[in-house]
Amino acid sequence: MPIQHSIIHRIDKASSDQPAALHAASSELPGSDRMEDLLAAFHDAYHGKTKAWGHFRTRDDGETQVGFVQALENYLEGHSDFVTFSRDVAGRLLPLVDAHLSLSGHLLFVDYQQGDTRYLSLALLHHREGFGIAPSLEPVPAPQLNLARMSLASRLNLTQWRDGAASRHYLSWVHDRGGRKLAEEMAELMGATEGIDATGETRTLLKAFSDYVEQEDLPEEESREKTEALIDYANDQARRGEPITLEELSELLDEQQPKAFYEHIRNADYGLSPEIPPDKRTLRQFRRFTGRAGGVSISFDSHLLGSSIEYDETQDRLIIKQVPKQLREQLKQRQS
Repeated sequence: MPIQHSIIHRIDKASSDQPAALHAASSELPGSDRMEDLLAAFHDAYHGKTKAWGHFRTRDDGETQVGFVQALENYLEGHSDFVTFSRDVAGRLLPLVDAHLSLSGHLLFVDYQQGDTRYLSLALLHHREGFGIAPSLEPVPAPQLNLARMSLASRLNLTQWRDGAASRHYLSWVHDRGGRKLAEEMAELMGATEGIDATGETRTLLKAFSDYVEQEDLPEEESREKTEALIDYANDQARRGEPITLEELSELLDEQQPKAFYEHIRNADYGLSPEIPPDKRTLRQFRRFTGRAGGVSISFDSHLLGSSIEYDETQDRLIIKQVPKQLREQLKQRQS
């Protein structure tokens, strides 16, 4: 990931009732392997976070909002340099730190290239106490970055945004459950609005896949293989910070009929976007239970167990509370 520009400012906050103070760097950081390693570590931590996905809001007249976006445009068009841009944004972030955080930290800005795509990432990095070994072979205090605690961070796909792509999710920001208000104010500061519900879209995609497997009446082994292929692909995209592409996924699920799953989605009108930012938490919860024996074939998603489906281990009995409509109608016709 070639880094074009990077800088780190310090934000000091002695306590929750003390105002935050910005100690801005006067120059960019030189390129180094350590900075590349830090960026890679940031990616790993960031992609594992729950995030909101969206885009910059626009005015009624089509003009992009001022503020953060204006400062960003000035930098990209050469009207200001990276140091000036980062210091401007750092100053705008101070009220958010004052209102929601009680820790000091270092504010990281990185403008970098990943393949053919250019990104801008920013994050407030906190520290934790750790230990190191001194030349005397004695343990010594060694503060370490605590990337897992990162609660204020954002990543912008500059290429998609600048190319005027019709994407609704070229911008993302951390949206942890405990930091809902911070996430909302971060979006307001950036002039951003959510363009896609990653959790909802991922859940709908998994529902579409379950319907597809049942509709095709696939053998148990083939159903399991396709499930593993979907989860492996989605998790890999999540680790890379890239969206699930429906056409690409469809080709991966069936090389003989590469359009089959994609056409199933379109024909059933699930309302899915062509590209979906994967939600790792939803993916972790997904698994299909399947079984076939003695003329009985059963298949259902694991998240239904304990709600609409119960398993009584003592009597080895499966209880279905909500019978599928199509099956219910067949059973009624049989009894009449």
